[in-house]
Amino acid sequence: MRTPAFPAARTAARDAAAEAVTTRALPQHEPLAVATRDGLPESIHYGSVIATAADGSTLATAGDPLAPFYPRSSLKPLQAVAMVRAGLELPAELLALTAASHSGGVRHRNGALRILELHGLSPSDLGNSTDLPYGVSEREAWLRSGGHATQLTQNCSGKHASMAATCVINGWPVKGYLDPSHPLQQLVANTVTELTGEEPLGLSTDGCGTPLFAHTLRGMARGFGRIAAASSTASGNTASSNAAANTSDDGGPAPLSAEAAVGLAMQQHPDMVAGERRDVTELMRLAPGMVAKDGFEGVQLVGLPDGRAVAVKISDGGDRARMPVTVRVLEALGVDTAPLAGIGTVPVLGGGHQVGLLQATDFLSTPVNEVL
Repeated sequence: MRTPAFPAARTAARDAAAEAVTTRALPQHEPLAVATRDGLPESIHYGSVIATAADGSTLATAGDPLAPFYPRSSLKPLQAVAMVRAGLELPAELLALTAASHSGGVRHRNGALRILELHGLSPSDLGNSTDLPYGVSEREAWLRSGGHATQLTQNCSGKHASMAATCVINGWPVKGYLDPSHPLQQLVANTVTELTGEEPLGLSTDGCGTPLFAHTLRGMARGFGRIAAASSTASGNTASSNAAANTSDDGGPAPLSAEAAVGLAMQQHPDMVAGERRDVTELMRLAPGMVAKDGFEGVQLVGLPDGRAVAVKISDGGDRARMPVTVRVLEALGVDTAPLAGIGTVPVLGGGHQVGLLQATDFLSTPVNEVL
C-alpha cells in the first residue's frame, strides 16, 4: 500500500504539529463528568475548571486551569466590548447578537442584516466563512425553504456584521478587517488583554476567520466577572450601586461602560446570544444577572452579578458535559441551582427510555469556603 503523497507545506505543518505535541506537556485534566448506563460508567469526560472571586483571585480549581487554551466563541463578549469602546452603538438585541453564536433563525439572520444596513453595508462585506444555520430546527427549516450555506446564516454573522460596522464608524477599511494588523483587530487584542489581565499565550484563527488568542481559564473567568459585575452595577442589582454612582455630572443618567452595555444586552436578549433550546440561553433566563457564553471544543464561561466567575474546558471537546460541569461549580459557589436542574444533567437513553445519566463528578471535593 502506497503512502499518500503530501505537498511539502502540508507535510511540514504536520511534522511541526507532531513535534509540538511530543515536546509540550499536555494539560493535566481531571475527570469532571461521567455517563452511566444502568449503573455502569460508560464514558468519562476530563477537563479543567476554575472559579474566581470578584477581584480575580482563585476560589476553586480542578485540573489545569492555567494551561493555555483557545476560548473560541466565548471570546465574543470581550470582542463586543472592544467594538462598543470604538463607538459601536446598537439596540440591545443587536448588541447581544454581536456577542452571539446564534442558531441561524429568522431573528438572527434579520438582525445581522439590520446591523449591516444601519451602516450602509451589505452581506458582501462580511468576511466570515459560510455555513448552514447552527440550530437543528433552524437548519431543517432553512433547507426546506431551499436555502444553502451562506455567511449570513453562519453562527458568527452578528459579530462579523458589527466588526464591519465598527470599521465604518471609525473610517477604517472594511476590506481586510480580519487581518491581525488591522486597527480593529489590534483594538480587540488590546481589549482582551486588558479584560483577562494576561497577554495572549498563543495566536491562531477561529473557524469563522477571526484572529483567535489563547488564554488561561483564569484569565477568561476574570474577563467575564468584570462584564457581569459592570452590568449588575449598571442595573442597580448590587449594594455598591446607588443614585450617585449612576448619575453624570450634569444630573442625567451616566453612560454605560462598554462592559455593562454588552452584559446587559446579553442578559436582556439571551435568545439572540444562542437560541431556543440552547442551554446558554436557558441559563441566562433561569439565572437572571448571569452572563454566559459557550465556545466550540467544550468551553463554557459564566460571570455572576457579584463579579465571581466560572470557566470550564472539556478536554475532549465534547459539548454535552460542558453545562453539567458548570452547574456543579455554580452549586459549589452557593448559587441556587434548583432552577437549573433541566440543564444540570443529561439523560442517557436506551430504546427511547432513560437508562442512565450524564452528570458531574465530585471534582470539587473541598468546599469553596475552605479554599479561600
